[in-house]
Amino acid sequence: MNDTPMMMANDVAAENETEAAILSRRAVRGFLPTPVDRASVEHLLNVSARAPSGTNMQPWRVVALAGAELNAFREALAAEFLAGGKEARDYQYYPDPFFEPYLSRRRKVGWDLYGHLGIGKGESAKMRDQVAHNLRFFDAPVGLVCLIDRRLQIGSWIDYGMFLQNIAVAARARGLDTCHMAVFAQFAGTIRRLLGLPENDVVMCGVALGHEDPDWPANRLRTERVPAAGFTDFRGF
Repeated sequence: MNDTPMMMANDVAAENETEAAILSRRAVRGFLPTPVDRASVEHLLNVSARAPSGTNMQPWRVVALAGAELNAFREALAAEFLAGGKEARDYQYYPDPFFEPYLSRRRKVGWDLYGHLGIGKGESAKMRDQVAHNLRFFDAPVGLVCLIDRRLQIGSWIDYGMFLQNIAVAARARGLDTCHMAVFAQFAGTIRRLLGLPENDVVMCGVALGHEDPDWPANRLRTERVPAAGFTDFRGF
């Protein structure tokens, strides 16, 4: 199955508006300063909260930041990183060590992204600046900090993933773009301190929300996907 040719989003024809929103969703890493008002963000989150969850537990919690609150938060977080701050993350996102085929996919998207940004191998200063750009929500006008109670279990994390997907798809349907960023989990303690959050709040991720800057180099990146034939064992059809 690893030899299956990859496909791009435009290799699949959308047959309705929902599929068009899904297929046009991608990680946007540069945003225009165009504001997104609270009513739009609140509506988006209300729609996203229709995600399924086991016994209707609804495990998601969000801190939505904009304006001066967002600017103060992201600059403090980026400064902490650039000063060399390190802390234990709340959860392990990636396997350690990586293994195939996941290692090759990770390397490809990383070097493809850095290629668009003009970052070469070993250019650690530029790589650090890119991480800081992540922590600034890529200059998006809205930043979401997504939280989950530490006492909840794997099932609730699965449910949360569907909530996060809803945010991405519903945003596209409204002409907005997103980037979901697990890097925020690496600074969970700092984030809890900056936002005055309890220790039981696990920082799952950050989400940048706004309008894509079409001229930002990183936004030229188009990622590939394995088609269904490469990851599905069809039986009885």
